[in-house]
Amino acid sequence: MAGSVVLDLKFWAAGGTISITNGIKEILSVKSNSNSTAPVGVFDSGVGGLTVAREIMRQLPCENIVYFGDTARVPYGSKSEDNIIRFSRQIIRFLETKGVKAIVIACNTASALALEAVQGETDIPIIGVIVPGARAAVQATENGMIGVAGTEATIRSETYTKVIQKMRPGTVVIGKPCPLFVPLVEEGFAKHKITEEVIDIYLSEMRQTDIDTMILGCTHYPLLRSRIMAYFGEKVHIVNPAYETAMDLKKALSERGLENKSGKPVSYEFYVSDAAEKFTRFANGILSYDVAATRLVNIEEY
Repeated sequence: MAGSVVLDLKFWAAGGTISITNGIKEILSVKSNSNSTAPVGVFDSGVGGLTVAREIMRQLPCENIVYFGDTARVPYGSKSEDNIIRFSRQIIRFLETKGVKAIVIACNTASALALEAVQGETDIPIIGVIVPGARAAVQATENGMIGVAGTEATIRSETYTKVIQKMRPGTVVIGKPCPLFVPLVEEGFAKHKITEEVIDIYLSEMRQTDIDTMILGCTHYPLLRSRIMAYFGEKVHIVNPAYETAMDLKKALSERGLENKSGKPVSYEFYVSDAAEKFTRFANGILSYDVAATRLVNIEEY
């Protein structure tokens, strides 16, 4: 109970209002942070979202970032829609206690299954990775045939297919779930020979089609990009949605007058729900920024 009181105070301080009826807490509203120096919140099921955070660091070097990796519950791709929405709400509540001015869902599965639900619960701008990725693929394809490699949940939702065909009617979208890609990345096997074998198992049929563009439909997959590019060869353009997502964030901040122009040194904070030391080692392997420490959060309290 004491932990719940502390959370309520943090949430109230972040601008939220809470109603308690019959002991059940209901979030009524969350006010956005209009402070331009406030951080951007970024979250993913684990380390994959660091590929998006890395691109935000490159393209928006003046923005502070609070990153959360849900390493205790990775992977999201095999979870139900209800659980993905619940996880996303918990993480967003945590990020709100950090006073974030915008949130990037750096996870394709959460973007596909939870984005629409959570966007209506706050006036903090929330950006997913699917629309930016779909737009980049539509712009890149010449023959109108696009492949999507993603988690089971993302492919099953057909969100990429719906978004792409709305942008460019008649486009053929071929989706392929690749559930082992996430654990291979999380366990540090991205450059191992076994990964080449798994890529062939999952994508051999897609390689025999006429696609000229393929979306890496999970933020973990860019860490396998060089292997996948080598597998398909030059005939297929590989789309990593991270850059387009960073550009969408930049546009959203600009439109709201929230770009950080203070000139002060930036701050990057990293939080996870489990295995903090392992996450720190991984982050230091792919970020140019030196992650000194990652803090552990009991996300179930949120």
